Amino acid sequence: MSQNILSPSELIINPDGSIYHLHLQPGDLAETIITVGDQDRVAAVSKHFDKIELKKQNREFTTHTGYIGSKRLSVISTGIGTDNVDIVFNEIDALFNIDIESRQIKKDLTSLSFIRIGTSGCMQEDIPLDSFLFSAFSVGLDNLFSFYESDTDQSVIRIQTDFQDFCDRSGTPRYATVWHKGDEALIKQLKEDADFTGTTLTCPGFYGPQGRQLRIRSKLKPFITGLSHFESGSQRFTNFEMETSGIYGMSHLLGHKAVSCNALLANRINGTFSQQATKTVEKLIEQVLGKLA
Repeated sequence: MSQNILSPSELIINPDGSIYHLHLQPGDLAETIITVGDQDRVAAVSKHFDKIELKKQNREFTTHTGYIGSKRLSVISTGIGTDNVDIVFNEIDALFNIDIESRQIKKDLTSLSFIRIGTSGCMQEDIPLDSFLFSAFSVGLDNLFSFYESDTDQSVIRIQTDFQDFCDRSGTPRYATVWHKGDEALIKQLKEDADFTGTTLTCPGFYGPQGRQLRIRSKLKPFITGLSHFESGSQRFTNFEMETSGIYGMSHLLGHKAVSCNALLANRINGTFSQQATKTVEKLIEQVLGKLA
């Protein structure tokens, strides 16, 4: 088999011509794609569409494609974690940038726009619950990008250096981290004046990896507390969740644009949780769709 042709074990296509995990075919997706973690949130987004032309579901991956006015949009559930993001982004990119029949990468590549609408915990005392935060940068504590050949995003070198210096000064452990940047134009398009921007920490779990302790003590609790005091220029660690660094990293490597829009439901410094979580997420969905349309 030619080196330019992807083998059946590399690019897995189902008998109906759909890609392996997502069960989507070329043409099923719009070039503007909203990602959510929860399958149920797909319908919470698409209920605002004027027209829905496609609904597909396989495993935890639910996809709706439709229109708001003349704007074609897709929304897809990734499930939780950067391991799922790895699957979703590779397969979405393949639907646009690989010829499924010939199994060859296309010469003319399509750049997509990804918008994550998700929930997050805040690590700054002064940012109130139920606020919206747009991730200017994301840092991953997971190991996803140790498996890829990747270049360094030049725009994050200074903040990476400041972070290393902070760790050395404060005695904070240097956990393996990968830094990526959100798309500035998308952030500017979607946020409002009252919204926050910041640096998002993506963790490979919800409890111990985010410093939560139920019956097992977390080694990261002091680390998380220390990060709340880090600053680099106007940037500081503001929140943590479980997908953004994967979304930003995969988008960077594949040539796409991405922004993570976070509804802040918990304040870990104050130990508080939103009393109107559903309403807050709905407001963020309405704001993002209104700006996109």
